[in-house]
Amino acid sequence: MSELRTERLLLRDWRGADLAPWAAMNADPEVRAYFPDVLTREQSEASAARFQAALDRRGWGWWAVEIRATGEFIGLAGLDPVDADTPFTGVEAGWRLTRTAWGLGYATEAAGAVLSYGFATLTLPEIFAVTTATNLRSRAVMRRLGMTHHTAYDFDDPNVPDGPLRRNVVYRITGEEWPGRSGA
Repeated sequence: MSELRTERLLLRDWRGADLAPWAAMNADPEVRAYFPDVLTREQSEASAARFQAALDRRGWGWWAVEIRATGEFIGLAGLDPVDADTPFTGVEAGWRLTRTAWGLGYATEAAGAVLSYGFATLTLPEIFAVTTATNLRSRAVMRRLGMTHHTAYDFDDPNVPDGPLRRNVVYRITGEEWPGRSGA
């Protein structure tokens, strides 16, 4: 298992103690504003089990994120192969944090660690990030990371009903563009 550490954060395996705050996050309509629905506790627990199984199997995926100074669980960040119904292939970076962690730079910090791991350890040639067109906060994180919007990859999510959440935008960065790469 790979743990990722930043100045303020630890990206790590999922623990039983994470399940209640994870479920609360996923039941929060503001946290889930760019997803079709909130999740039940059972759905949240099942997702955490899937995330941990992927970490166990391949050593990377969606890590639980905690604040190092306090041990407080604040969400997830990680890498995962893009969904099969996405109109391109590759690996996607992502993050989702509890509302109390918003606006503190944690998403950019966690995502930066994820990108560094993807380029330095996994030697990925490129990493994508996908969000709804209306998710301006996530798009701002993508830009802060040096990712660029690739409009040719934008798509309508076939699993989302017509409406403002259907259109997805795609950002991308290559290992050569990543400022945190070795030798930079």
